[in-house]
Amino acid sequence: MASKLERILILAKTYPSPSAKHTETSCVAGINEHGQMRRLYPVPFRMIAENQQFQKWQWVTLRVEKSPADHRPESHKVFVDTIQIGETIPPDKGWVFRRPWWEKIPTFGSFDALEQARQTQHISLALLRPKRIERLEITAVDNPEWTDEELTKLSQEQSQGNLFSEDEQRKQLKQLEKMPFDFHYHYLCDTPDGERAYRHKVVDWEVAMLFRNCRKSHGDAWETPFRAKLEQDFAARDLTFMMGNIHRFQHQWLIISLIYPPKPAPGDAAQGCLF
Repeated sequence: MASKLERILILAKTYPSPSAKHTETSCVAGINEHGQMRRLYPVPFRMIAENQQFQKWQWVTLRVEKSPADHRPESHKVFVDTIQIGETIPPDKGWVFRRPWWEKIPTFGSFDALEQARQTQHISLALLRPKRIERLEITAVDNPEWTDEELTKLSQEQSQGNLFSEDEQRKQLKQLEKMPFDFHYHYLCDTPDGERAYRHKVVDWEVAMLFRNCRKSHGDAWETPFRAKLEQDFAARDLTFMMGNIHRFQHQWLIISLIYPPKPAPGDAAQGCLF
């Protein structure tokens, strides 16, 4: 299948996971300049050159091709060595510059409607606006350390063909930290049968970094500021989830990005995103 250059606005980046083929990878999602959603995989983000590392709400130009092994319409293989980073869309003037892109993304008011769209339209990336956040569930993982198999993946030689320059291949990365906790949002949506409760796991890299920063600054008391941000600060905004499903189990969804614009004033149009 032919590859092509695309200009893509980055909207999501998940916390890395060990990969037998690529050492470690993140799932990256965004929207191209024609309004089409893109899932980019694999992206060994920590291993690429610093001048190619991008942020949310930053444009990148890169070569992609439709993934032959993943039939979800949004899924594309990315040629990491072609990444060129561009400008970041600022959150100025009430997110007016981001709003046009926000409005192009499929958006649902209930998880049931999103799942129905997956079944009928094959949607696998979309926005979900919950009616209300109930709570954040924090659960210690069964094994806070990597398994032997995972360690083998993480310690393998970073020989990725022409993916990295010689200097990048020699670069010694700090071993990826395993997240010792899982984070799930419990939230409510309106349905034709009334309010319904849902629970989904959050895998946004920025949430993982928030956890690490809170633990660094507050030690064993990290949970208080962490919850304050995710349960109070975000809930006071127009919190929206970017949802992505799992390739092998497509009925299972994850929150791959948190987007939290300020709530619109009465009579205002929907706001853009903070990220």
